[in-house]
Amino acid sequence: MNEKPIALVTGAAQGIGFACAQALAADGARIVLVDINESGVQTAAENLGDDAVPITCDMGNAEQVNAMFDRVESEVGVANILINNAGIALPADFLETTLEQFQKVINVNLTGTFVALQRAAKAMVKNKIEGSIVNMSSINAQLAIPSIVAYCASKGGVMQMTKSASLALAPHNIRVNAVGPGSIDTAMLAGVNSNPEAMNKVMMRTPLKRIGTAEEVANVVAFLASSKASYITGETIYVDGGRLGMNYTC
Repeated sequence: MNEKPIALVTGAAQGIGFACAQALAADGARIVLVDINESGVQTAAENLGDDAVPITCDMGNAEQVNAMFDRVESEVGVANILINNAGIALPADFLETTLEQFQKVINVNLTGTFVALQRAAKAMVKNKIEGSIVNMSSINAQLAIPSIVAYCASKGGVMQMTKSASLALAPHNIRVNAVGPGSIDTAMLAGVNSNPEAMNKVMMRTPLKRIGTAEEVANVVAFLASSKASYITGETIYVDGGRLGMNYTC
């Protein structure tokens, strides 16, 4: 009997990350949940069950990321699937955004994604694993918002890094794709959810006239991670209710 594939999900304590962990577990994977929130990731693993493994790690710290992979490979095994989901936003007025704020977002969203992607790919190549890597981009890879300049820059970088990595890893039959969520009902959107005026602006730009759920994003992630997407690599699939296709605001 074949062993379960191992899926490593970062930013997995809540929201989209936890939904991805649930979807992949439902597809038969053993899940390693990684998050900076120690108590949150422990609780998430307990709720997931099915021998889920919780690990605390700051994805903005390259040394911690590499040590985390060493631990996973020693205690669990080499990941067949990596979901690079961890991310932060830190909204601020453009003229008031500090270099420290900018770099913190880049360190987690872009540099951390690169370190994890490369480290996972090295292990897959070494062990001749035809794996799948899914990075979390955003509609803000293409649509700019002035109050989250670092977030927009990081997600645009993730989109391009996904393409570059897919070309580099194709000879090893390792697929690399990304998912770009629009307005999704998570903690990151809590401020918009509680502000009717802000929510109205979002709805004006969303053809399906509702916000999405973490599960709807996770379903696409699970598809890309599976053999059903075996001929898809280098793509970013946007889960945005049609927002990218809209060119008017009323």
